[in-house]
Amino acid sequence: MLKRVLIANRGEIAVRVIRACRELGVETVAVYSTADENALHAQLATKALCIGPARAADSYLNQDALLSAALASGCDAVHPGYGFLSENPEFADRCAAAGLKFIGPSGGVIRRLGSKSAARTLACQAGAPVVPGSDGPVKSARQARELAGQVGYPVLLKASAGGGGRGMRQVDRPEGCKEAFAAAQAEAVACFGNGEMYLEKLIVNPRHIEFQIMGDSQGNVVHLGERDCSIQRRRQKLVEESPSVALDSRLREAMGAAAVAVAKAAGYVGAGTVEFVLSPDGAFYFIEMNTRIQVEHPVTELVTGIDLVKEQLRVAAGLPLSFTQEQVRPCGHAIECRINAEDPGQDFRPCPGRTEFLHIPGGPGVRVDTALYPGYEVSPYYDSLVAKVLVHAPTRLEAIRRMRRALEELVIEGYPTNANLAHLIMYDPEFVKGQYHTGFLDTHLERLLELARTCDRLTEEEEG
Repeated sequence: MLKRVLIANRGEIAVRVIRACRELGVETVAVYSTADENALHAQLATKALCIGPARAADSYLNQDALLSAALASGCDAVHPGYGFLSENPEFADRCAAAGLKFIGPSGGVIRRLGSKSAARTLACQAGAPVVPGSDGPVKSARQARELAGQVGYPVLLKASAGGGGRGMRQVDRPEGCKEAFAAAQAEAVACFGNGEMYLEKLIVNPRHIEFQIMGDSQGNVVHLGERDCSIQRRRQKLVEESPSVALDSRLREAMGAAAVAVAKAAGYVGAGTVEFVLSPDGAFYFIEMNTRIQVEHPVTELVTGIDLVKEQLRVAAGLPLSFTQEQVRPCGHAIECRINAEDPGQDFRPCPGRTEFLHIPGGPGVRVDTALYPGYEVSPYYDSLVAKVLVHAPTRLEAIRRMRRALEELVIEGYPTNANLAHLIMYDPEFVKGQYHTGFLDTHLERLLELARTCDRLTEEEEG
């Protein structure tokens, strides 16, 4: 097993990795910016090192500072978490060159799958169905317009190196191609330093289904079932659940086999996620593969009982997976709600601030992953995610009821969050019946926000 791991990240994922390492007897080195001097991950690690100013480019994205910290502290591995440098092939290569194990796939594999156009080609070769679109990069708005005319509108222009909905624009008419291409490319360059674009036919009102996979250096690749991530706002996931009510056993088997085939074709080692869209007619299509641990990985952990971060550490140490495909037996139902420091009533404006009071829900089947504590300052420099509330229960309806109760117990004072919106989603009839798709919030948001305002007003009147 590894001896000492540098965690090249912050927040709840850094805390999550530290806890897994401690249970395995692995020492941890946390890194922090000047804005995170009092952050929980810096307090829980075996050792903590400051690597730069608050701006991410000067700290958590500073490869030289991270590698220097890892080598100076005697680490033998680096865990990138998610975001930041987790899917940066250059960083993976530099870790390997410095004699450090990058806990994730190799730089070559990240390049192969990190480019969405290249991943699309690989998926075709592996026999996975793909959305109609460009066979490679689209080099100009003119070329995008010509191709869109062939596959039919609406289409999506997407950054090859993109993620999280960034570098992506929907185009409904030919005259919109030029402006959309320029905007998507500019955002891609700003966010990822790579302006390569590709184009796909937009599947209207699909489900967003992702399969968790794990691979080891012995050539074993397995999947751990699916997560339904269709409750999204501007392609940012808000609620995830497993299993998906949209999949029967036949479809689940076919999608799982396609996910494993893509990962094997790439020579994948580590934790990853193969993402699909599922159209209303039951057809599914590969869209991308994320070469890292996902924000929503605890959903899979709850239904399978498998600790994915510990499995990452095992695989990075050269050990085989601790389970086979036949031993993956999902049980019950799990739901995750992402809690962000943002104001849904103000177009989800980020709302950093001091955590004046905090109460974390508990009880049977409740898990909360967070780096919050009373007095903690949520920084304006980083992502607004402050907690992940998860529940597990024997059935989906029981899980929904448990999530309602957990969100009612959750108290975060000092700044607005989206917790009330998540709570209202748990009561929405279409969500409860499982009859939703990626356009759910587009059509329901205003009604849900009005309900939230009414609830707040009634609460104020009662307290008054």
